[in-house]
Amino acid sequence: MSNQTNHPRARYARPAIGSVTLCLIVTLYILLVTNQTFWVRAYGYFVTEQAAFGAFVVGIAATTMALLTMFSAKYLTKPVLIFFIFVASISSWFNDQFGVVIDKEMIRNAAVSTGAEAGHLITTRFAIHVLLTGAIPALLIVWVRIKHRTVWKKLAYNTAVICSCVAVFLVAGSSYYKTFAGIGRAHRDLMDTLNPIMPVASAVRYTIDSQRDSDIAAQPLGTDAHKVGRAGNAKPRVTIIVAGETARAQDFSLGGYDKMTNPELAKQNVVYFPQTTSCGTATATSIPCLFSVYTRAQYTHLKGLQTENLLDVLTHGKVDVTWLDNDTGSYHVTDRVSYTYLPTSADPRFCKDGECLDGILLDKVDSWLDHVKGDSVLVLHQLGSHGPAYYQRYPEEFRHFTPDCRANDFGSCSPEEITNAYDNTILYTDHVVSTVIDKLKQRSASISGAVVYFSDHGESLGENGIYLHGTPYLIAPTQQTHVPFLVWVADDLAKSAGFDMACVAKGAGEGHSHDNIFHSVLGLMDIATKVYDSDLDVFAKCRRPPNTLALR
Repeated sequence: MSNQTNHPRARYARPAIGSVTLCLIVTLYILLVTNQTFWVRAYGYFVTEQAAFGAFVVGIAATTMALLTMFSAKYLTKPVLIFFIFVASISSWFNDQFGVVIDKEMIRNAAVSTGAEAGHLITTRFAIHVLLTGAIPALLIVWVRIKHRTVWKKLAYNTAVICSCVAVFLVAGSSYYKTFAGIGRAHRDLMDTLNPIMPVASAVRYTIDSQRDSDIAAQPLGTDAHKVGRAGNAKPRVTIIVAGETARAQDFSLGGYDKMTNPELAKQNVVYFPQTTSCGTATATSIPCLFSVYTRAQYTHLKGLQTENLLDVLTHGKVDVTWLDNDTGSYHVTDRVSYTYLPTSADPRFCKDGECLDGILLDKVDSWLDHVKGDSVLVLHQLGSHGPAYYQRYPEEFRHFTPDCRANDFGSCSPEEITNAYDNTILYTDHVVSTVIDKLKQRSASISGAVVYFSDHGESLGENGIYLHGTPYLIAPTQQTHVPFLVWVADDLAKSAGFDMACVAKGAGEGHSHDNIFHSVLGLMDIATKVYDSDLDVFAKCRRPPNTLALR
């Protein structure tokens, strides 16, 4: 009897609210609490146009209200509102703390992240943020009772609300159309951080693209590839490509950085290209782009999938190709060549919690070199300087710059500590690349070696309030697009192939980019094909006699 009496009381003690009213409250909550970065950025763009900014605020509020009201239906309202609140809560953390934009490419990058990589971003402060701005509001929505109209009355009422919101949006937009158009053209990132609309839209676009991508087969490229300019008894030509991760050129002492972050490479007679730009600001874009035949201006994700890449062309030219991965994968670049993902080995000498130090790559190089029988290319894909847990990217003996940040939450460290930890990762990369060069030198009697090193993209360390990487290229800071690029060529290879390395060094200060990788590696390996472009080969102008690969 007691339970029967208390149950109705408990039920009616819960506050009741109309579904559209709840949508309005959630709209105001999302816009006011989880869109700090969006409003700060927008206000900065409208700073001299206060009236237009007011109309912009009204228009955004009306649009968001219309969107939420579309889901105002029995059994749908609560799940959808809770979903939007959690998306806005999580996205706002990365917007506000790191300056990250959750666009389609960032969704793509997140989709291929490893559990260990994602785990570095789940900090105590992140959990508290999601609890306060996501979980508690969601529980309040679960708690309240929603009063629903009958179906036809609800349809009419919701339609009236949505139409009214659209009308408000149109009036607000038309009132200052010229101002909106001008600011929109000048600041194309204006809407990029609007939560939760942009993250959800980006996820939908990524999902549609992924379904389309699964049916794509790469079309052949460079099937005419063949070796040229070799004597019958020439030693095998071996190029090791070290594909770096998250190294920014700004912190390479080879390029003038005031800290000595490249002490070993400085002694290796490498040619460093100080003005090199990346193809993207995230691995999922840069890696397939730089191995593709397309320049950054031509490249799209779809083109990359539809066309074979540098590794395929090398294979067509009878070059043995192997990829050893210590990062998050090759993004379909290695679909048709030998590929090994090293973190699954869980080698206790190098690995912990699903991630490995790049020393695991060096551990495999000797064995690979011992089995080289002909012209070969080995790609070593580093974990490099991937953040935010920079301190986990280098062993204790490379903890040279101190105090260094020993946490994966930047809020726990000073700017100096963050930079020191990052610079230690560069110091370790310097050791890795230099050791690869030494291993080739040790085998100079049996192979002709070369090393190509580049990073896929750079990294922001708090400049202008931005951290990590993945900012849309159009608005990305130079710290994310200016990357290190260097080559080392053994003396005997330079002599036999006619490379004038002094000439290459002389021209290294000119502007270069990831566009040069495809054609420069073909040049190093003496692979002739119609898809080779000597203008993008960093060695072509410095070959004696002049390069004729494209003509043969």
